[in-house]
Amino acid sequence: MPVYKTPGVYVEEISTLPPSVAEVATAVPAFVGYTELGPADTAEPKVVRVSTLLEYRTAFGGPQPAKFKVTQATAPATAPTIEAVPPASAFSLYNAISHYFKNGGGPAYIVSVGNYRNSPSKTRFAAGLAALEKEDEPTLLVLTDAAALLTPQAYYEVCGQALAQCKSLGDRFTIIDVHNGDPVALRNDSNLSANLAYGAAYHPYLLTSINPAYRDEDISVVRAGAAAVVNVTGNLSFGAPNGIVVSYTGVAGSNPGVTMSFGDKAKAASFTVAAGALAIADVNGKTGNDIVTAWTAFKAANNNPLGFNVVRGGDGTGAVAAADVARTAVPLPTPPGDTLATIAKTETALYSAARAALDAQLVVLPPSAAIAGIYARVDREQGVWKAPGNVGVMAVLGPVAKITDAEQDNLNVDPTAGKSINAIRAFTGKGTLVWGARTLAGNDNEWRYVSVRRLFITIEESTRKATAFAIFEPNDATTWLKVKAMIESYLYGLWERGALAGAKPEAAYFVRVGLGTTMTPQDVLEGRMVVEIGVAAVRPAEFIILRFSHKLQTE
Repeated sequence: MPVYKTPGVYVEEISTLPPSVAEVATAVPAFVGYTELGPADTAEPKVVRVSTLLEYRTAFGGPQPAKFKVTQATAPATAPTIEAVPPASAFSLYNAISHYFKNGGGPAYIVSVGNYRNSPSKTRFAAGLAALEKEDEPTLLVLTDAAALLTPQAYYEVCGQALAQCKSLGDRFTIIDVHNGDPVALRNDSNLSANLAYGAAYHPYLLTSINPAYRDEDISVVRAGAAAVVNVTGNLSFGAPNGIVVSYTGVAGSNPGVTMSFGDKAKAASFTVAAGALAIADVNGKTGNDIVTAWTAFKAANNNPLGFNVVRGGDGTGAVAAADVARTAVPLPTPPGDTLATIAKTETALYSAARAALDAQLVVLPPSAAIAGIYARVDREQGVWKAPGNVGVMAVLGPVAKITDAEQDNLNVDPTAGKSINAIRAFTGKGTLVWGARTLAGNDNEWRYVSVRRLFITIEESTRKATAFAIFEPNDATTWLKVKAMIESYLYGLWERGALAGAKPEAAYFVRVGLGTTMTPQDVLEGRMVVEIGVAAVRPAEFIILRFSHKLQTE
């Protein structure tokens, strides 16, 4: 209470309303991967929060252009054949973010660990996770790009690091892809042996409705039947740098050559033309300028029948002198070939058919990005306590592999390692649905379900931040009562919304704090205020059993 010394009227505001718990965001994913405008391979990862795909493009650029080979059909009315040309590293983060937003995702963090010119490595992904550890808001870790770029062992090692971070911070959850659709490799990998309650795996990959980005100049065109005749030019130097340069322009695939002989120094340079070769005779001691002069006269007289030409190298003052060269091949570069860009104005029919066939190509993605969007959608529409299962996957044509009930038996329940894998399945008339809601700790009765683990993460993080006001407050009954009332009010609200099981509030949760209840006099002396919170989280009805029997006729 303030001490007044000057006479006057003073106004004091007395706080009568109790503090409250503000619930933290439950589905703010962080995507770690490579972007077009990412940092150099040795620079610090770039972390940016985005809310739309436009914000992503502004900060990180666009997708990696895909490359295809278009083969012209022999029949004019038949569509050309499209064949994908795999890149050295297939960066998929842009498409993953697009798929995330299409499935209902909201704000997200992008952790760019490099750009499309870099060679992917698990070291860079580890650096991205380390940078992400400094951010407080993210609640989901998504490693779609790592699944596309790394080997299974390297990918699961990064996943293990993500799970360890989730356990350490206690405020986030990891969504894991089954690398290359191989559940056995996931279950056998030793990197996924701890902190399994903080992650969930999904299988198989998804055929999305997203079209790959491409540039006309990256689409090669192969002609039907024989290859088209393409002229190229190759050069061959003698007496460099000031001797002569012999060039040949002709059909790609030919085998031109140059033959030089060295005779009497008194004779002038002379030229003879043989099939497939330019023969330069008696050039010993002659300078490049001498040979070019003689060649000019020869070319005028013979009309250059084989496509050769000779020019001076440098200033042409150097003498061309060497041992006899029977025949030296002129190296010809690989012909550039046609692309969509080169035929756009000259062969509009083929160009239009190729573009139509390319526009029908679709991107295959690991499911983690779509699952992150589904988490956000379910949290927003129903709540974090609703299991993200029996929910439709948007912007997909279906999973790349069909899973039967018998196959899902082995995915859902793993009696050996206990690693459950959630299936994504296509059902007639229902579309593609997420048909599983288990964490990797599928045999754990406490943390078996994704919704239970994420609800506890939400409650723990929300109450932890809300009770910060009590730090350095008097550790007495007044403060204890404020904290208890605040947490009970929050849990009561969750119970009313259906997050907690129980017919009455006292059956759904409890909050205990006090001397002799949760604390000893020694705790109080050492400045510890211990609050015990118990909640009965609702669990999903994973198995619905309908029991039927015959009823005997009674009348």
